[in-house]
Amino acid sequence: MAIYIHQKENWTDFFWDEKKVYAILGEARNKQGRLLGKMDSLGFELQNEAILNTLTLDITNSSEIEGEFLEHNQVRSSIARRLGIDVAGLIDSNRHVDGIVEMMLDATQKYNSPLTKDRLFGWHAALFPYGRSNLTKITVADWRTDKTGPMQVVSGPMGKEKVHFQAPDSARIEGEMKKFLSWFENKDEIDLVLKAAIAHLWFVTIHPFDDGNGRISRAITDMTLARSDKSVRRFYSMSAQIRVERKQYYEKLEETQKDDSDITDWILWFLKCLINAIEASEDTLSKILHKAEFWKLHSTTLLNIRQLKIINRLLDGFDGKLTSSKWAKINKCSQDTAIRDIKDLIEKKILKKDASGGRSTNYLLAKLLDI
Repeated sequence: MAIYIHQKENWTDFFWDEKKVYAILGEARNKQGRLLGKMDSLGFELQNEAILNTLTLDITNSSEIEGEFLEHNQVRSSIARRLGIDVAGLIDSNRHVDGIVEMMLDATQKYNSPLTKDRLFGWHAALFPYGRSNLTKITVADWRTDKTGPMQVVSGPMGKEKVHFQAPDSARIEGEMKKFLSWFENKDEIDLVLKAAIAHLWFVTIHPFDDGNGRISRAITDMTLARSDKSVRRFYSMSAQIRVERKQYYEKLEETQKDDSDITDWILWFLKCLINAIEASEDTLSKILHKAEFWKLHSTTLLNIRQLKIINRLLDGFDGKLTSSKWAKINKCSQDTAIRDIKDLIEKKILKKDASGGRSTNYLLAKLLDI
């Protein structure tokens, strides 16, 4: 039987190779500062769009890591309503989506509020408003009881799960969480980015709830990173990057659980993942700036509602290739109307035909330089 880190005496006396860690920590901190500096130079509306995009990515990807796929527009609409961001095309969101959004916004918008047992229970209740995980009834807003057996941390589809490690017995949770929460709110000298890495590992190891531990651990991570940024504004998404690096994420967690309290490798992976997340946000920033330049150029161009809808989709990253039939389907209009709309945009030098050709004619946004 495997011996896990939490089965060893004084297992939370974590230590690491300071020389290796602080070299990469410095790089991560530098990239954090540069990104926040760039965002400060943007106008209020562009900052809001960047925040909305980042939080939407963060929430949808955190759920995807657990195999749950949320409807993107519901998440975006729920965030926009709660932050008072004025955007077009808001749709209704269900209670489950609203609960996940409320948890993440509580973590990041109130990052300086103490993390307590009651607050964690509130997050858990928000994640599971119906008291069930899929069709299974679970204990909500309370620690797990292990009535059906020991808690195992797994990944993979149902029937093909891989067990990464086994969490501490439920009888230990109260004491373990009391120690964790005391450490988390302790105003020690540890760098907050480093604290985010340790907190993520520590909470996941305890795995105190029946379900939702991964999402809550990532909310704690975002809360700690918000403290490190001293800002409620989120411009990079750790969850989105963990989703990209999910295989390595579970591998590193598994390795760390079967080692001693030297967590150097875990911290190094976490910091590199953070750096990758910040670098990935540069692409989001580039798209937002491009979108702003586009609408500045076309501020006086007459466009109908159908054209505005498609152009915004193209600017945000259209899925696949745009054809007249897709235009008609998205706008619920006739093929003739779609063709007229497209021809009008070509004449206005907003769209152009895709030179690559194919069975159907595809259309692209003209580059700003072409215009």
